[in-house]
Amino acid sequence: MARIDYDEDADASADDTSAPWLRRLATWALAVIGLGLGFLIPYTLYLNHEVGERFGQLRWQVPTRVFARPLQLSPGLAIDARTLKTELDAAGYREGDGRREGSYERSGNRWRISSRGFHDVDGVVKPRRIEVVLGGGRVVSVRDAARRESVKAARLDPARIATLYGQQQEERRLVRIDEVPELLVTGLQAVEDRDFNSHIGIDLTGMVRAAFVNLRSGETRQGASTLTQQLARSGLLGIGREQTLTRKGKEILYALLMEARYDKRTILEAYLNQVYLGQRGAQAIHGVAAGAEFWFGRDLKDLSTEQIALLVGIVKGPSAYDPRRRPEAARERRAIALGEMHEAGLIDDAEYKRALDAPLGVTKTPGHVAANRFPAFVDLVRRQLARDYPANELAGAGLRVMSSMSPSAQAYAEGGVTRTLKSLGKRRAPLQAAVVVTDVEDGGVRAVVGGKDFDTHGFNRAIEAQRPVGSLLKPFVYLLALAEPQKFSLATWVDDSAVQVKLGDGKTWAPKNSDGRSHGSVRLVDALAQSYNQSMVRVGMQVGPARIADLLRTLAGIDARPHPSLILGGTDQSPYAMAQLYQFVASGGEIQPLHAVRGVLDSEGRALKRYDKTPAPAQEGDAIAARLITVGLQQAVTNGTGRQLVGDGLGRLSPAGKTGTSNDGRDSWFAGWTGDYLAVVWVGNDQNETTGLYGATGAMRIWSAMFSRLPSAPLQVGDEGLDWQWVIGSNTTDPECAGARRLPFVAGFAPSYTPCPASQPVYEDESEGSGGWREWFGLDRNDAPATEEERE
Repeated sequence: MARIDYDEDADASADDTSAPWLRRLATWALAVIGLGLGFLIPYTLYLNHEVGERFGQLRWQVPTRVFARPLQLSPGLAIDARTLKTELDAAGYREGDGRREGSYERSGNRWRISSRGFHDVDGVVKPRRIEVVLGGGRVVSVRDAARRESVKAARLDPARIATLYGQQQEERRLVRIDEVPELLVTGLQAVEDRDFNSHIGIDLTGMVRAAFVNLRSGETRQGASTLTQQLARSGLLGIGREQTLTRKGKEILYALLMEARYDKRTILEAYLNQVYLGQRGAQAIHGVAAGAEFWFGRDLKDLSTEQIALLVGIVKGPSAYDPRRRPEAARERRAIALGEMHEAGLIDDAEYKRALDAPLGVTKTPGHVAANRFPAFVDLVRRQLARDYPANELAGAGLRVMSSMSPSAQAYAEGGVTRTLKSLGKRRAPLQAAVVVTDVEDGGVRAVVGGKDFDTHGFNRAIEAQRPVGSLLKPFVYLLALAEPQKFSLATWVDDSAVQVKLGDGKTWAPKNSDGRSHGSVRLVDALAQSYNQSMVRVGMQVGPARIADLLRTLAGIDARPHPSLILGGTDQSPYAMAQLYQFVASGGEIQPLHAVRGVLDSEGRALKRYDKTPAPAQEGDAIAARLITVGLQQAVTNGTGRQLVGDGLGRLSPAGKTGTSNDGRDSWFAGWTGDYLAVVWVGNDQNETTGLYGATGAMRIWSAMFSRLPSAPLQVGDEGLDWQWVIGSNTTDPECAGARRLPFVAGFAPSYTPCPASQPVYEDESEGSGGWREWFGLDRNDAPATEEERE
């Protein structure tokens, strides 16, 4: 066999020629790998840290929500059908069979209501089905529908009235995955990411399948991105939506890192709370809970199959498939989602066919996610929270602010302003108005109207406007006088002749009655009811301006100059300040700080702080003086400056009230209360021009328009500490005496008794009787203070 010889030198030469190239290639490869690892590892670690930090921030991006007070239904509560429906509608209840949570059914005077569970300041309130019977303008009975037994009271979940956003105006309500309907969770995966439970963040198989499906259908029916990738590129992790390789690469890295750090349940829960589902102006709607409210006005648990399918379908493009603007596109997209759900076995044939034919089921207007429907009231809420919660801490912290607002009282206050100003505006310069309504029992603010354009943010006249209050201060001057029962009573005769007061600068102050007349000797109760100035000044000078100023400071924090003009309202105050002042009398002598916030709850529903503290009981002397003033102001309604309220049909409420008019009719005021509510109303204009209105012809008309619709219990004045007697002249007498009047005295201070005069004369002074000719025309001419010069 021939032997083959090798040329060893040639082989050596070949090795020497190729070796440098191989070495250089290996070196470059190792260098590239080293550089890649040197960059990729730190970059990956950086991204991993960023993912953890930003993912954890989701819980802090939830806006703070402000809720009205929960409506508590109990036998005897003053409420009618219109008001109950207003409250239910405000809270997002739907009229139906009354069996599903958040629904009601009405049959005549019988209402079946299924409330939702909620967290209140005193703990959790569970869902409940109740039957409520109304009759005679009040609740007749309340029964638990499940147990078929009467209950003392039942609370309904409150309406959301505002949302306080952080730096980004995003509507979001966090939900746990257990709170999301199973069909929504599985349907989302069937449509958007079938292999969600098995992939590692990216799904190559899904990409291939999506490409095939889209090619076969001729349209984009499936996307190649997993739910994890969608979450990565959403606003949650700060990746832009530009379509670039860099973005896609970063998205994939984020998705892989999220899958490595978190379990599937956590990722899916984050997605459900983050997914973008619509837009309303500058307000973005994020998360399935907010989306359900925005599109359907429902809670998640109340969504039907077709609504779930539509919500899932909208995920692909809330603008392209907007069911309000593009219903046909939305219907087609919903059909695709239903088809995927049916193919995955999530719904059967019958349900699939039914859902396909069902209407879209969206509300005509966005659901209960509006940013701020009541700017004046929410302004007050912000102010009262400011000392405990800085603005940047309050907005976006996911807190729940439980306010004291009554949706029905707010609606009736707004309606009263709108109707009255419309009727007055035809013959006067542009008018503005402000209203503050409070609860006489606890000082909770029930409604605030800051101006005639009450939907608009801006100058809040109820809180910020400082205007001359006129005769609104007179009851508090008489309050101090009546606190000295040995000197003053409602029956005391006071002099209403011309008066002069020497001032410290040597000048003389000579205020006159608004009608230009003196009325001689009149009872104190009539001087108050008719709002006479001259008798008021005489009593006020005996009391002393300094004591009046001290009283205003104590009751309402009003800092007023102790000048004689203070007696006739020589101070500029806001409607809110006057509501705080009158709350003392309306509550029966209790010092009750007004509050618009009942409490603040954290995102889990735990109470952080409460503001609805029970006020201290009224001191005996304060309570008696408050009762006497209340009786006097009830007289002002029955036969004084507020008597038009009786003509309006409000005599049934036995209200107490005081008109007020500033100089030249620039400001019209009325403060009045019933057994449930106190309302202070101001009417004027921002230019401080003459309006030609008195208290009774301007502000009191708004009060009347409001209380003509707002159910309320009649005002009843207790007798504790009082001694009611019939009086004639300066003595008590028998009720049979002609001209005798029944008035209350502080117990132990009633004047001496005298029998009826033998001749039985009838007292003819007009102040003791009907009020004279002015009453025929309903004129309010005696509540204006002195001129500007006199007030100075």
